[in-house]
Amino acid sequence: MKQIDEQRLEEDLAYRFDYLKEFLEFGDEDVAAIRSLVGHLAPRVDAMVERTYDKLLAFDATARHFVAPGTNDKGPLAQAVNELGPEHEQIRFRKSHLRTYLMNLLGKAYDPSMAKYLDTVGKMHTPRGGSSAINVPQAQMNVFMGMLSIIFIDEIAALGLNRDQEVRAIKAFTRLTWIQNDFINKHYGEHS
Repeated sequence: MKQIDEQRLEEDLAYRFDYLKEFLEFGDEDVAAIRSLVGHLAPRVDAMVERTYDKLLAFDATARHFVAPGTNDKGPLAQAVNELGPEHEQIRFRKSHLRTYLMNLLGKAYDPSMAKYLDTVGKMHTPRGGSSAINVPQAQMNVFMGMLSIIFIDEIAALGLNRDQEVRAIKAFTRLTWIQNDFINKHYGEHS
């Protein structure tokens, strides 16, 4: 039985990342599966972003978090949820961040710098991440990550890969989104 230093999991991002990768069996095959789809998925990132924001803006519980000003918002700010739409400046700004995030998931190295990045993504949705106005409840972050996982599965399934490639890719992206979800949820736990 492998011994895990649970206190270190709370203090050392690289250690936590390595543990998550090992436990979820996210390894070189998963990275290869993700990399093999960059040419197919990168051109679909804009559609993935649009689908994500269509869903996020369809529910008041998720849309309301876009009314709060972000640290870098420019232009006129929406005062209420009903003022937001897919082309509102606040939404376009956040869409650009989601595009960058998705491209990083596709192309960034899965090393300790990725652990720091995934942790920053988790933290930025809480008051600890910069703006005290940003405080997305854990339930909303969890549904976002669940939806993102489903979007990846749908995109992969639409590629017409052979069964083995498809299963490997779906497992790789599912493992990756669960790793990200852990780096989000750690900011809501007792040790955060």
